[in-house]
Amino acid sequence: MIASARIRTELTDTPLVRACTAEVTGTFLLVLFGTGSVAAATFTGAQVGLWQVAAVWGFGVTIAIYVTASVSGAHLNPAVSFAFAILRRSEFTPQRMLAYWGSQLVGGILAGLVVLLIFNPFISNFEDEVGIERGEPGSERSAMAFGEYFPNPDLFGTGEEAEELVSHWHAFAVEAFGTAVLALVIFAVIDRRNVSLPSKGMAPFFIGFTVAVLISLFAPITQAGWNPARDFGPRLVALAAGWSEIAVPGPRSGFWVYILGPLVGAPIGAAVWDYVVRPGLKDVKEEKADVEVA
Repeated sequence: MIASARIRTELTDTPLVRACTAEVTGTFLLVLFGTGSVAAATFTGAQVGLWQVAAVWGFGVTIAIYVTASVSGAHLNPAVSFAFAILRRSEFTPQRMLAYWGSQLVGGILAGLVVLLIFNPFISNFEDEVGIERGEPGSERSAMAFGEYFPNPDLFGTGEEAEELVSHWHAFAVEAFGTAVLALVIFAVIDRRNVSLPSKGMAPFFIGFTVAVLISLFAPITQAGWNPARDFGPRLVALAAGWSEIAVPGPRSGFWVYILGPLVGAPIGAAVWDYVVRPGLKDVKEEKADVEVA
């Protein structure tokens, strides 16, 4: 019994386990603040305008990174982990990526559950007021607090006229492009050779601010996911909570856009940093020498 307990302790106290626990925690915080801001805006009118929702999202990302970066690197996003596994393979193995993916999904599911439990009376009240039957066409207007839809149901409604505005491939391209921009910024602000930042401690703020800006620009089109765990975790909660096919696979079976789009976009954005911008940076030692001479 003692030996067995010792083995279990050693297995659960490995650096990877601690990193994965941090990824669960960080993704939970990110998705909690983000989907919570959407729920508050949609069901209570607490937020005024898209920028307020975007700002809450951005600060949520920043807080989540500050909480977990020292333990796991604060990927908090399967697309970011995928980019690291491709472009930083010696530091971040595919096996570690898979462990992070599982942790990030768990964090997203837990956050979705908390948002459902907290806002459930307000969701039901909203559905009654606007005549939505959960799980039926049109209930994207309440499900959008969990998974994401294109175009934004809150701005353009649902049905054929709205669907004609944004095709699957249009939405896919927006999700890939936005995630590429986000990955470019992430790889830029964490690079030790990039001395343009006033402080490396400010990196989480700039990442969060980038998320807020991207949401303010593209949320009308796709709700601005950029993160498969952020979308699919809460979407599974919505599936279990009665939104049925509206949650998964979604109207026009479009849920894949929010998984494949970011997974394609993140490595592209990271590669732009590595192969287009980064080669122009001075070596850290050279930069320090310039400063000393000056």
